[in-house]
Amino acid sequence: MKHYLLSVIQPADGTPPDPEALARIMRDVEAFNDELRAAGAFVFAGGLDGPETATLLRPRDGDVLVTDASRTEGEEYLGGLCLIRSADQDEALAWGRKAALATTLPIEVRPFVDQH
Repeated sequence: MKHYLLSVIQPADGTPPDPEALARIMRDVEAFNDELRAAGAFVFAGGLDGPETATLLRPRDGDVLVTDASRTEGEEYLGGLCLIRSADQDEALAWGRKAALATTLPIEVRPFVDQH
């Protein structure tokens, strides 16, 4: 089995869903996680606070510059992640499709390097 990262892509200018829609999404995400667990594919999953809570550490001139990461601009950001075990890319993509439907957000599926 290989490990894959399912990244939840959050639009930076998106408006949060209303409480009823958010409750439905959270139920769907938990059902997705339960399905992963039942299949033996679940490793870890979690949502992230917004980028305004992040700190960016950047190497500079032999030192590390620490800045408020909310200064980094982009149209989207990492809103959450799910680490899974999967036999191959096709199976990982199938899980990614289910994640996209559960979260209602784009999902990036990426394998870890050098897995045997």
